[in-house]
Amino acid sequence: MFRDFLTRLTAPQPEPLSDGDARLALTALLVRIARSDNDYAAAEIDRIDRITAARYGLSLAEAAGLRGQAETLEAEAPDTVRFTRAIKDAVAYDDRRAVLEAAWSVVLADGERAGEEDALLRLVASLLGVSDLDSNLARQKAARG
Repeated sequence: MFRDFLTRLTAPQPEPLSDGDARLALTALLVRIARSDNDYAAAEIDRIDRITAARYGLSLAEAAGLRGQAETLEAEAPDTVRFTRAIKDAVAYDDRRAVLEAAWSVVLADGERAGEEDALLRLVASLLGVSDLDSNLARQKAARG
């Protein structure tokens, strides 16, 4: 279903993503992070829906639809390294920094910080090209809620 999208995203010189495609890719990354500890909790799903609704001006029903598509994309996407690097090449820095803050918010949604999630977020921040300072600030802001 998303083969053409993934082919474009992982091309050697990807074109910048359209707004809709960037929404889908960034939401799929949030899903991947939420699934990383093998406990895709209802609180994380709810947080993803609320983040995407607020960020993109969607209703909760529209956000849930976007998340549903993102779950399918995430399942079909290549390994995290290639997927995240592809997003880095196709999405502006401010959007990547904002998605890292959103990712921390998802990780913290269930009240637990699993080692797998921490490790993945450190990797994702690096692969997205988000500075250590911005990554730390994103985590702190997400923790404050």
